[in-house]
Amino acid sequence: MASLPSLHFLSFLIVLHLPLSSYLPSYSKKVLNIIDSCWRNKPNWASNRRALADCAVGFGQGAMGGKYGAIYVVTSSYDDPVNPKPGTLRYGVIQTQPLWIIFGKDMVITLKNELIVNSFKTIDGRGSKVEIAYGPCITIQGVSHVIVHGISIHDCKPGKSGIVRSSPTHVGRRRGSDGDGIAIFAASNVWIDHCYIAHCTDGLIDVIHASTGITVSNNYFAQHDKVMLLGHNDGYSADKVMKVTIAFNHFGTGLIERMPRVRFGYAHVANNRYDEWQMYAIGGSANPTIFSEGNYFIAPDNPFSKQVTKREANSGWKNWKWRSSKDVFMNGAYFVQSGYGSIAPPYFRTQSFPVAPGSMVPALTSDAGPLSCLIGKSCG
Repeated sequence: MASLPSLHFLSFLIVLHLPLSSYLPSYSKKVLNIIDSCWRNKPNWASNRRALADCAVGFGQGAMGGKYGAIYVVTSSYDDPVNPKPGTLRYGVIQTQPLWIIFGKDMVITLKNELIVNSFKTIDGRGSKVEIAYGPCITIQGVSHVIVHGISIHDCKPGKSGIVRSSPTHVGRRRGSDGDGIAIFAASNVWIDHCYIAHCTDGLIDVIHASTGITVSNNYFAQHDKVMLLGHNDGYSADKVMKVTIAFNHFGTGLIERMPRVRFGYAHVANNRYDEWQMYAIGGSANPTIFSEGNYFIAPDNPFSKQVTKREANSGWKNWKWRSSKDVFMNGAYFVQSGYGSIAPPYFRTQSFPVAPGSMVPALTSDAGPLSCLIGKSCG
C-alpha cells in the first residue's frame, strides 16, 4: 500500500506543475489489450461486424447484442420519439428482433426524448463518426443483451415527461430522464465499448436497480463531475446482485469523482488509466466489494486529494472488501485498503481475463474511445 508523501515533496510538485506526460512510460510499439486483439487486426471487420460480439470479457462477456440478427443501417439523424421513421436510430433500437445497427454516414443525432433500447441490439459506430449529443441520450431499461460500441455521447440533457415508443407495439408516458449519457436500469448482459462519453447533465453511466452482467471497456471519459454510479441508493439492497467489470478505460481530464462510485455489488476495476480526479477516483457506500487491479493512477496536484478512495460511512467500513493489486500510483496517489478474505472476481471461465500490471496501462488504453476504422483495413 502506498504511503502518503511528505508535504515537502507535494509542494515541490505543485511548484513545478509537471506535465501529464512526465508520469507516463514511453512505448515504441502498439500493444493491444485482450478485447482489441480479438478483432482489430482483421481487415475484414466491416464484412464480419458481428464477430465483435465474441470479444467481450468480464461480467458482460455474454452480451450478444444483435449477433444473430440482420444488419440495420441508420441513414437519417432525424428523431421522432412516438412514431420513429425507418432509417432512423430509434426505429432500429425499438424493434423486437435482434439487429446489428450500423451507420451509413457521419451524423450528429440530437434526440427529442430518451432513446429506449430493446433487447438484442448492437449500436456499432465503426466506419462513421457518430455522435448522440445535445438532447436526451440512451436508456437501457428492463432488457438484456445490448452492445454499444464506437460512438460519442456527450452534452446529454434531461428528457421531458411525455410519450415515448419502446417497441413497435408499445408506446407509453415517460416521466422524464435525468440527463445521463447511458442509464442502465434493471438490465443484464450489457457491454459498452470504445465510446467517448463526456459532459452530461447527470451521470455519464449509471448502473442501477439490480442491473448485472455489465462490462464497461475501452471508453474515454472527460469533462464531468459524477462519472459512473453503480447502485441505486443506500437502501436498495437488491443491488447486491450487481456485478460490473470496468476495464481498459481512460479517465481523462476534467473529471471530479465517481470512477466509479459503488453500492452493495461487486466491481472489478482493472487496467484503467486515471489522469485526474478532483475529489476521489473510486468510492462507495453500503458495503460494496471493489477490486482495483492493475490500474494507473495519477493523483492531482492538490495535496488534499491524493487518496484514490472515498468511503461514505461513519463506521464499520474497515470490514468492507476494497483491495488493490498491481496498481501503479503516481504523483502521491494512494489507495486505502480494507477487509479480509478472497476478493478474486467471481467470473465464469469464459468471463475471466488476464490483468496486466499497472505499468502497461498507458499502452493498453492508448486507443480508448471511438476508433477511426476504414473499410478494408484493420482498425488500427
